[in-house]
Amino acid sequence: MAGKRGELVPRPTKRTKYEIRFATTHARKGWQELVAAIRNPLADAWDFLTRTPQAVGPKNYPLRGDLASITRDGKTHERWQHKPTQQGDARIWFYVEGKTVHLEQVHTNHPNETK
Repeated sequence: MAGKRGELVPRPTKRTKYEIRFATTHARKGWQELVAAIRNPLADAWDFLTRTPQAVGPKNYPLRGDLASITRDGKTHERWQHKPTQQGDARIWFYVEGKTVHLEQVHTNHPNETK
């Protein structure tokens, strides 16, 4: 299929990488808001989530307590949180299924549930 002049070229991913998908419309809206507010840190978050979404560190870890899991389509998944910046309030909640990272919630501000 021929592309149109000026059309954005999608970045190819390696077979070892995860793909990222929106699990909710809320996540899509929050993602768009974060792109507008913190584009460079969000690009770094994208790279991290496509390579090692379940690596535990100060900016990426599983949620605990009542938020520790999420059930989708009858399957229960471990819910993770990623902080795109060390100092900021933005949070990305996601779960991993196979080689897909599902963005469940994308918060521009620190979510009240984890305060």
